[in-house]
Amino acid sequence: MIAPANSQRSRSGYPDMESSTVPSQSSFLQGLGSDLAFIQDASGQYHSFYWKDAQKYGLTEEQVIGLPLKETLYPIALEAYRDQIQRILEQRTPERCIHSFGYRNQYFPFELVIGPILEADGKATKVLVMGHLLPESSVQTVIDTLLPFNLDPNQKLLTQIARKIRRTLNLDTIWQQTVENLGKAMQVSRCIICSYKPGDGEVKVEAEYCQEPFTSMLAQKFKLESEPELKQALLSSEPVVVDCINDSEFQQQSVLVVSTSYKDEPNGLISLQQCDRTRQWSDAEIELVRELAEQVGTAIAHGTLYKELEFARAQAEEASRLKSEFLANTSHELRTPLNGMIGFLKLILEGMADDPEEQREFIQEAHNSALHLLNIINDILDIAKIEAGKMELELGPVQLDDLFSKVQDFTAQQAQQKNLSFSIEVPSSHDGIIMYGNYQRLLQVMLNLVGNAIKFTDEGGITISAEILKTKVNFQNQEFPGYVKVRVADTGIGVSLDKQDRLFQSFSQVHGGLNRPYGGTGLGLAISQKLVETMGGVVNFFSLGEHLGSTVTFTVLLFQTPVMRTT
Repeated sequence: MIAPANSQRSRSGYPDMESSTVPSQSSFLQGLGSDLAFIQDASGQYHSFYWKDAQKYGLTEEQVIGLPLKETLYPIALEAYRDQIQRILEQRTPERCIHSFGYRNQYFPFELVIGPILEADGKATKVLVMGHLLPESSVQTVIDTLLPFNLDPNQKLLTQIARKIRRTLNLDTIWQQTVENLGKAMQVSRCIICSYKPGDGEVKVEAEYCQEPFTSMLAQKFKLESEPELKQALLSSEPVVVDCINDSEFQQQSVLVVSTSYKDEPNGLISLQQCDRTRQWSDAEIELVRELAEQVGTAIAHGTLYKELEFARAQAEEASRLKSEFLANTSHELRTPLNGMIGFLKLILEGMADDPEEQREFIQEAHNSALHLLNIINDILDIAKIEAGKMELELGPVQLDDLFSKVQDFTAQQAQQKNLSFSIEVPSSHDGIIMYGNYQRLLQVMLNLVGNAIKFTDEGGITISAEILKTKVNFQNQEFPGYVKVRVADTGIGVSLDKQDRLFQSFSQVHGGLNRPYGGTGLGLAISQKLVETMGGVVNFFSLGEHLGSTVTFTVLLFQTPVMRTT
């Protein structure tokens, strides 16, 4: 450091800067043997100046001394440079660093030593700066050598992190690269990044840099109403600083939070946390995090879009595969009843029916095949309407007893043919249970579910039951007193846990392929789910595994509260 004395020479052996004239100061600076040497105050304004290449670029002392720093040879990272000078004056300790200076659209990287000039009373109001011009090829090597004493980290850090996150479209990598690089560079206890979707009431910690022994926050979810600093950062799009957090579960003492965004829409939060002490965040640090957040926000948006496109591509490929499988299955399903119709009618036309009773039997079988074919075609038409968004239903009162009675008429005989028990349990009421829905579509749902239960059950039986769920429900601007929950349970083959997610997919069957043991198009459950949802209900499937039976439930709006029997 430089300490002027009361005489013409300071204690350090240098001339007294304050008593010297400007020419003598310039001569002194030139005699230091540096490419660049100057004296500045805390604001960065030059008080004396020497640069050996000044004439080469047409720069004179008059164009430097006394002028605002931005109007002459100036450090590119201006705020960081000023913060550094202020720190050196306060701590009265010289520092070594690298700064790039700009002049007339040209840039000059210098390796600098900045030292405080001490007054007689021990205070410092100015600094002496000496520097050597660096060739471009050696800048990175010198920067790495000086770390962590390099005090122009902002541009380098921004460039490094931005370069790394731009190399990938993987969202997880973008998050992790951000917190690791920023956390290490800022030397914080913890750095986290949270995902956020506009309108959500919470954020989730997606990636974390955390030093020991502090508690990890990874995968934690935080309600915005309970975390005012997070909410403020999202709403204001400005960095938020919080100090002295009391009784914090995660030991934070000082926190800097800034939101990431894309096209003015927030999409995440970066939080820097100091847990071992309180910390004053400098203007340069806050500006660095703000600028980085802008670049990370863009990277997150691109990564999210790429992830969505990848998911959509995978979904499209799976849909294409399922539809191909569906067409193969359906062509087989269509041919089976069609061949039955053709076969029985041909027998009649060729006079193979010996008596009227046998002829009637052949006609009945042809009729049954025709109805089966019609059901398949109706299923295909229904799913086409549903996928096109053209399924419209007229809703009104439906008697539960009438619905269950019709289901029994259609399906009880099928169960008896397989020697299966068949029972229906209805809650006892004085005035009957009235639902709100579309009778034909509810019947279709019931026949689908009960037909599946019979198809996939070889031993045991099928039980149909209903219960009243009393809870106020709003649907299509109407209020209803609750739901009727219908249950169809069987003792059949069940479904393994890993295959249950395929049950409600269109064009999907648990037992797929042409060699599948059970027929059908695989559309029944998908159509039933869509129909029930259109009427304001939900469908659920339960099975403990293969050979352990299945239960399907669905809810229908309750039109009015029934008067239940107590006995």
